[in-house]
Amino acid sequence: MRLLTTAAKALALSAAAVLGCASLASASPAGSPAGWRVVGKTSVANSISGEGITTLRLPGQAPQLVYRNGTTIPQALKDEGWGHVGDPDSLRGYTFDVYQDTVTNPPASKMYLVTSPSGETTEFVHPLQPGEPAANANAQVAVTPDGQWLVSGALGDATQLYVSPTPFLNRRAPRVAGDLPLAARIHLDHTVRSAQGCDFVSPARLLCATSDSTDDLYPTSYQLLQVDLPHAVTGHDLTAHVKELGQLPLSSTCSGAFTPEGVDYDPPTGTLRVEVVPPAPCNTVTDVYSLRRR
Repeated sequence: MRLLTTAAKALALSAAAVLGCASLASASPAGSPAGWRVVGKTSVANSISGEGITTLRLPGQAPQLVYRNGTTIPQALKDEGWGHVGDPDSLRGYTFDVYQDTVTNPPASKMYLVTSPSGETTEFVHPLQPGEPAANANAQVAVTPDGQWLVSGALGDATQLYVSPTPFLNRRAPRVAGDLPLAARIHLDHTVRSAQGCDFVSPARLLCATSDSTDDLYPTSYQLLQVDLPHAVTGHDLTAHVKELGQLPLSSTCSGAFTPEGVDYDPPTGTLRVEVVPPAPCNTVTDVYSLRRR
């Protein structure tokens, strides 16, 4: 097994730093998508945030909010050519990060970095298959509630999500560093544009935040999308129904383009968190909105 202990230390430091920033929380009124209400807003420094968010629960420890940003990428991974990190997810103490190849042109692979509860990290590279986009191939990843499958997606106009077995949690997945196979595809019945973050809120439902600033696909821009599967992911192809729940909460003293990023759903608390980077010059922080079901 290839263990990147330096990377593990860097990732742990980024997680610990988040707790200090979380003390800046202050509630702020904002619009709420259908079925959800905004209950709080936190501003986190963009030195550690702005690409993704997940709740990490380690045995015997308080839950941690872990953020991702380009500056949190360990140097060892940058040296290998992994130059962009997407929205992560976490389950059973494992953290799953997704990386894009920003060196090879055109990219031929993407990478999943798995951090174990003990802090050891292992790389799983996925060679792109026919039909998988090369540009921005790994924008986000979500692990199914049963821990068996990783569901990831790309930026741009997308009509599919990609399913792979979850390393260490699924017997079909490799347990040592190496290639991670593609098990299935989730076909979307409506195009999704620039889904920056997704997470499961039930075994057969994902919520995704987009940075789509237009309204040609859906009635509003910057959508919170609900992706309903016919049943839980089983490693076989599925067709999912996409529904817009409305515009994401957007609130800033600066005017201009917002950039929604990571999405996190924490089942024990029922809290949905969405990252939104405000327009310049307010984009030195990432606003994190907390939502609860109505």
